[in-house]
Amino acid sequence: MRKILVIGSGKSTAFLLKYLLDKSELENLHVTVGDIKLSNAKALLHNHPNSNAIALDVFDETQRVEAIKQSDIVISMLPARFHIMVAKDCVAQKKHLVTASYVNKDMQALDEEAKTNGVILMNEIGVDPGIDHMSAMQVLDDIRDKGGSIILFESFTGGLVAPESDNNLWNYKFTWNPRNVVTAGQGGTAKFLQEGSYKYIPYQRLFRRTEFLDVDKYGRFEAYANRDSLKYQNAYGLQNVKTLYRGTMRRVGFSRAWHIFVTLGMTDDGFTIEDSENMSYRDFTNAFLPYSHKDSVELKLRHELKIDQDDVVWDKLVELDIFNPNKKVGLKNATPAQILQKILMDSWTLSKNDKDMIVMYHKFGYKLNGKHYQIDANMVVLGEDQTYTAMAKTVGLPVAMAALAILNGKIKSPGVQIPISKEIYQPILKELKNFGIQFHEKEVPYLGYNPLNN
Repeated sequence: MRKILVIGSGKSTAFLLKYLLDKSELENLHVTVGDIKLSNAKALLHNHPNSNAIALDVFDETQRVEAIKQSDIVISMLPARFHIMVAKDCVAQKKHLVTASYVNKDMQALDEEAKTNGVILMNEIGVDPGIDHMSAMQVLDDIRDKGGSIILFESFTGGLVAPESDNNLWNYKFTWNPRNVVTAGQGGTAKFLQEGSYKYIPYQRLFRRTEFLDVDKYGRFEAYANRDSLKYQNAYGLQNVKTLYRGTMRRVGFSRAWHIFVTLGMTDDGFTIEDSENMSYRDFTNAFLPYSHKDSVELKLRHELKIDQDDVVWDKLVELDIFNPNKKVGLKNATPAQILQKILMDSWTLSKNDKDMIVMYHKFGYKLNGKHYQIDANMVVLGEDQTYTAMAKTVGLPVAMAALAILNGKIKSPGVQIPISKEIYQPILKELKNFGIQFHEKEVPYLGYNPLNN
């Protein structure tokens, strides 16, 4: 049996394991899932005969190395910051590794050693990053194969709640790590290219610089910029492009309301609040407002941020119960971001019957035979239930497919990889269609590049 070790059994793992176990007889696979909580690992395996679960503390080096030694390939579904420990062991033990996370400096630093040891470190092969890379490169390569030159590329992705489960004023619920949602956009100025000019958006303005996108059958969305859209300029072969912009999608109105939390400082993760465990939600909100011996917390917030009482933004804040004097934070030495996350989880946690949704949108502008063209492409994936979510499907399936392709020798290039070559993206995109994950493309009028507007 060929042995696959999956480290971590979080929310994005269900489809990955189902795919591998469904193919285990045909492909001669045995899947081991390692998690610090053995019950979590067992729950997703359903006693499948070609699987087993082990208790694995990723911080226990001896335990971690031994588990990796026993495998033919490793899939890390850990939080991104922990991949590097696994990656170093994989290189040393000459075992291939697959993750869905972004390549950071530490991972990239393993490239030469991985090549020397013949090890593939495949990263960024989930949904975003992952399906976004593969679907974009397929269209970009097709355009270039026809002799076209790319002048515009924009890409947007959102993890959202499905329409039938969209029942709050924010049109949003947590479909992945809540902490990442609360701290989104921090850690650097967003930068991108727009009509030939470099553009920069500092964090405090990020959620007030959005653009609208329309998706057939699903209505209108808004998008705010990701931190660094330029990091893929060379990888995508877009050195001469006029517009290069990557962003995150939300329903219209979310960003304007979220900007209030940013302005107040509630998303700050850099300091702790004294006596936070005894604070009420109302105390927390008041902590960011001026003192007044006569005005209420509600009145102070409206005055401070110039919010009219009949503004829907006000209704969104009230809906989150941030003025409740009876609900306690209950978190000791918590940062503002941690407290805000707890408050939001009260309202934005998916209920038992809720379903999630992944939406992705690409724009391609190109020039061919002296004429300008534009292609818009979108993908919508709906979750099935709380286990087999759209997020788990779009993250887990590409990871599983890549791991199997590496095992079968269909992906051969060693070193640190992302899925931008045809040998990787063509077969995976083709197979994803069998699971209802595909893009719908249409030609639209090219709006044009006007240097006077840059």
